[in-house]
Amino acid sequence: MLELVRSTSSFFTLPANPQAQTGLVVGLAQTPEELEHIQRLRFEVFTSEYGAVLGNHPDRIDQDAFDPWCEHLMVRELHTDRVVGTYRVLTPIQARRAGGYYSESEFDLQGLGSIKNKLVEFGRACIHEDHRQGGVLMMLWSGLAEILKQGQYEHVFGCASVSLRDDGNTAAKVWRQVRAEVGLCGRPNVTPLCRYPVEQLDSALPADVPALLKGYLKLGARVCGEPAWDPDFNTADFPMLLSLRNMGTRYRRHFGFPTLE
Repeated sequence: MLELVRSTSSFFTLPANPQAQTGLVVGLAQTPEELEHIQRLRFEVFTSEYGAVLGNHPDRIDQDAFDPWCEHLMVRELHTDRVVGTYRVLTPIQARRAGGYYSESEFDLQGLGSIKNKLVEFGRACIHEDHRQGGVLMMLWSGLAEILKQGQYEHVFGCASVSLRDDGNTAAKVWRQVRAEVGLCGRPNVTPLCRYPVEQLDSALPADVPALLKGYLKLGARVCGEPAWDPDFNTADFPMLLSLRNMGTRYRRHFGFPTLE
């Protein structure tokens, strides 16, 4: 693994999990073996928690045609070497080589205008169930920040997937909270190719907004279109766009970006 960020500080470790006090490290997968560990984690999380249908993979791995073109962020426990979190990152240059972005299988990105050809796409995010109190996610974001700084990228695009195992109640609640911000004048937006009909659901039913989506919004990202339906992963996918100029001062300082005047 090409190490990007290491931390044993209380900010990154997880007080609820004493074993995590020995620290975490985030970096980029460098070997086929590391990528396989990542793909196994993805398979485990996506099939057990989303009910995803990932095809006939006897080796219990999640892989697709975009994996070879992407950088794979991985968070590893220092005391066990276990991979506990991952993001897949596709840069603009690699997207052109791959024939486009994975997101284009779900959305028409033309509404992003000139931003479209400058996107860093993040996706396939998953964190082991033992590490969801915040530390691993912040490590992944630190790794993503290093990629953005080194490549001098400004715009990040991806999806916040909401499980449909509750018959879409959570997806409807998310849409109720963000729909007023979608389509505001001057803001770029995307169009789902297979739209999920959230307006037909009873959004008044109780549901908790997923922590990952909440985190994106706190970071400064915004939902930039209606959700797409992904039947293979059994999710409603909300398109998220983060432009670094919209990142809050606290996060800019933490991740080492220059503070805006």
